[in-house]
Amino acid sequence: QVQLVESGGGLVQAGDSLRLSCVSSGRTFRNYVVGWFRQAPGKERELVSTISRNGYTTYYTDSVKGRFGISRDNAKNTVYLQMNSLKPEDTAVYYCAADYKHFAPRTSDEFDYWGQGTQVTVSS
Repeated sequence: QVQLVESGGGLVQAGDSLRLSCVSSGRTFRNYVVGWFRQAPGKERELVSTISRNGYTTYYTDSVKGRFGISRDNAKNTVYLQMNSLKPEDTAVYYCAADYKHFAPRTSDEFDYWGQGTQVTVSS
């Protein structure tokens, strides 16, 4: 069983930065692909970024490329999402999720474990 806890959200102004953290309680965290999703009010949950088990391969949705960076420290059981040049349209609840089975998961259904989410609000 893997438990995920996100932190680092908050209220910022457009152009500011935030770093989200996702900490896992599982001892085998390195065996999981980790993704960050977000869900804005009235919208579907969308995939923002993923990172491979060894951290060498990353994926970003087009709207965050060049602004967000995902990384992981398996020794600390932690994945980070560095968010720069934030825009009001980045406002959402951000969730981290872990997937054990797939090589390059892209949909919510492929992820096995989820955190409770952290709110990010970007004012204009």
